[in-house]
Amino acid sequence: MIRKYLDWTIDSCNKIDPHQVQNLVDLLMNARKNKQGIFVVGNGGSAATASHLSMDLGKGTLRNPVDNTRFRINSLTDNLPYLTAWANDFDYEQVFEQQLRNLSSSGDMVIGISASGNSPNILRAIEYGKSAGLVTVGMTGFSGGKLKKIADHVIHIPVNDYGMVENMHMIIVHIIVTQTTARVVNGE
Repeated sequence: MIRKYLDWTIDSCNKIDPHQVQNLVDLLMNARKNKQGIFVVGNGGSAATASHLSMDLGKGTLRNPVDNTRFRINSLTDNLPYLTAWANDFDYEQVFEQQLRNLSSSGDMVIGISASGNSPNILRAIEYGKSAGLVTVGMTGFSGGKLKKIADHVIHIPVNDYGMVENMHMIIVHIIVTQTTARVVNGE
């Protein structure tokens, strides 16, 4: 059973499109160079992936603690009082859009992570981002859902299992961090 899962993981890794990942690395490096904000959103396991990506890019790519060129990245999943206030007083579909309205500027980036590609709050964040001039990125699984259709840039994993899609998204996070760190170390 374990070998079967490991073989499935290898097969799923082979479904990652390196060009899609490279495109996101380039977009992230451009945002870093231009001091643009990067906002990451997700629900459940994808919220954990959003937090992980934010932490790894924000801290893990620094050459030293006083490095002035940094990724201006923030996971919008991590302010629980803010999320629950919007969810309680209005609805959960607005929890990320409303934060983007407070924090983002034209030219910034929003990355929506949704295995199904159909999470209403992720879609609203991406739709708002597009209307406000943000670069929009979707990380999806399954068929890609609506997110695959509306995001400017997509990393799509055509796997029909939430856990495996989440595994692939975390592998992609680590690829991104490895690539961006190498470019930062080389002076980019």
